[in-house]
Amino acid sequence: MTNIPYRAPEFTLNDADGVAHSLADYAGKWVVLYFYPKDDTPGCTVEACSLRDARDDLAKLGAEVIGISKDEASSHEKFKAKHSLNFTLLSDSEAKVIIAYGAWGKKMYGREGILRKTFIINPAGDVIKVYGRVTPLGHGQQVLSDLRQLQQS
Repeated sequence: MTNIPYRAPEFTLNDADGVAHSLADYAGKWVVLYFYPKDDTPGCTVEACSLRDARDDLAKLGAEVIGISKDEASSHEKFKAKHSLNFTLLSDSEAKVIIAYGAWGKKMYGREGILRKTFIINPAGDVIKVYGRVTPLGHGQQVLSDLRQLQQS
C-alpha cells in the first residue's frame, strides 16, 4: 500500500467519441477518478448516478469526474445516454491503468476483476484520498464532503 500523498499514475485513454484524455490534461484541477466493473450493472449504475447527482457541486469546487472501466466506447456511450451521465467515461480494455491504480484484484468467490475504487487527485497531480471497496449508494455526496474538507486543510 502506497502512503498518501503519492504521485498519480499518468494515463491516456479514449472516451466514447474516440477522444484521448490524459491525466496531464487535467493539471491544475482536482480530479475524482473512479474505477468500476461494468456499465449498466446495478451497483455501477447506482455509483455513477450518485456521482452524476454530485457532479455540479464537485465542478463548483473545481473538480472533474472521470470514470474508467474495461467496457468498450459503444457501451460507455449507451450507459451515459441511458442515465444522463454528465462526466467523462474512459475505456481501459487492456486494464493497464486499472492495474496501475491498484483497482484490479480478488473479488467474491476468488475471481479477479475490477475493484470499485475512487481516487481524489489534487491540482499538483498527487493522490490525496483513496476509497477502497466503495459503497455505491451515496458515494457522490461522500466524495463531495471529503473534497470540501481536503480543500480547507
